[in-house]
Amino acid sequence: MARPTEHGGWGFTLEPVLLAMAVAPSLAGAGLAAVALAVFLARRPLRLLAEDRRSRRWLPRTSIAVRVLAAAAVVAAGGLALAGLRGDPRFWWAAAAALPAAAAQVGADLTRRGRAFLAEAAGAVAMGAAAPAIALAAGWEAGPAFALWAVVAGRALPSILFVRAQVRRSKGQAARPTATHAAHAAAVAALSALAAASVLPWTAAGAVAGLGAWAAFGLGRSPVPTRTLGWTQVAAGLLVVGAVAAGHYLGW
Repeated sequence: MARPTEHGGWGFTLEPVLLAMAVAPSLAGAGLAAVALAVFLARRPLRLLAEDRRSRRWLPRTSIAVRVLAAAAVVAAGGLALAGLRGDPRFWWAAAAALPAAAAQVGADLTRRGRAFLAEAAGAVAMGAAAPAIALAAGWEAGPAFALWAVVAGRALPSILFVRAQVRRSKGQAARPTATHAAHAAAVAALSALAAASVLPWTAAGAVAGLGAWAAFGLGRSPVPTRTLGWTQVAAGLLVVGAVAAGHYLGW
């Protein structure tokens, strides 16, 4: 019931958490990581509950959804309490900044439009706010903290376009690669500007540039099976996390 059916959502939830905890570990950050996971796991039961109430029915799955939502609320409340007691309260800045994207994503879920590009992009951006929130809770300055959010977005948004293009190709449908290439180029440019401003390591731009090259290669050959595509995206996310963490500690 709680396990989301969107496999990419696991990456978009765990990557910002892993990134921030790698470069700004703290007990408060662990609490916020629990909040992020609870919010993610609440998505599917919330959608099912809304569908059942809209249809004026109460099924066994409805009761399970309510219990899962209650458990997620308890975990989220505990994580927020821990962050509030042990962390810098500025983490609320990131939460507030994520509200518009989160509202858009929840609205799309509840109206059965969760598979649309804008809904997926909004969800990835909203969950990415975990990175600056964790960094702020650990006492980071706002600039470097929110730059981590840019890394998450620069990795996630082009990858959504890439995956959607590959899925279309695997179904024999036309898929123009221009948007994927343009998104990678824009992400590399933005991350390079942040690196030049000394709020990000250069390895962030380098990692996303590498993903852009891989996407260009992938779109130029036969599409791979969906399962393979999913695992390669998990590896891509870990690559970015590792590269940024290494650049942070090595001063690159």
